[in-house]
Amino acid sequence: MKFPLPFPSCNCLVQTAHNLCDRQTQSLLQTIIDMRPPLIPILLLALTLPAFCDTRPWKSADGNRTVQGEFIKWDATTVTIRTDGEKEFTIDLSKLHPDERKWLETYHSLAAPAADPASFFENLTFRDTRQTALAKLKASKTVEMTSDETFIGRSGLNGVFRTRQKIGTLTGSLYFDWTESGNLKELSLQTEPRPATSYKTEVEPCWERLIDLLGALYGKPEIKGPLPSMASEADGSFVPSHFWKLPTGGSALLGTARDGQNYQVVVRFTQKNAEIVGISK
Repeated sequence: MKFPLPFPSCNCLVQTAHNLCDRQTQSLLQTIIDMRPPLIPILLLALTLPAFCDTRPWKSADGNRTVQGEFIKWDATTVTIRTDGEKEFTIDLSKLHPDERKWLETYHSLAAPAADPASFFENLTFRDTRQTALAKLKASKTVEMTSDETFIGRSGLNGVFRTRQKIGTLTGSLYFDWTESGNLKELSLQTEPRPATSYKTEVEPCWERLIDLLGALYGKPEIKGPLPSMASEADGSFVPSHFWKLPTGGSALLGTARDGQNYQVVVRFTQKNAEIVGISK
């Protein structure tokens, strides 16, 4: 990093270094304040440089290997660095030592994006494209990416993001439907499928937990019913039990679905103002 010349006064540098450094470094500074003036700027520069310099060794997850590189940017899952050869590399955070994440969070904390008043889930809106939806979900603290981003261009976003924590007893994955112009039309949160023997022990607790979560977000449902019975679910069907109107337009539906001999809990967010027919009673 280039510093402007001439150097500012020694007192100014000392105060700046005290503000930036830890206690051990501050103690060392106190021992050199009375040294000859020509040496002070050089020593202070050496002491304070790590706080500014972003070229550093990056350790592998096991701590046995390092690569020298300049920090460029990072997000919830990756960091991009530039090597001495001026090549940029994007590295998955899971392949780096935990100390590297601590360094990133200390010196380059990710600012939480401002909440969009039109959002309905994890800052997503029905204006989002695949690219903007991907960027928002990568920064999410609720869901995580489960596959390499390089494959998204081939397979799309369906099933790529999964809830970080269980909802009751099950995890959920996100599935998307898009308009012809490329905007988000519908988002579904679908839990892992479970056999009929787990309907009461796994499907129902997850469904109950989602009633609480959706109620906290959108208030009292417009329509509510009991857990749909397995007998009411034809193969490939979705049977809603609860319906909320989204504050900025659209609907949220909660219910269960059947796929073959398995059952799952589904939350469907749609930009349409749904007309509920045959809600579970």
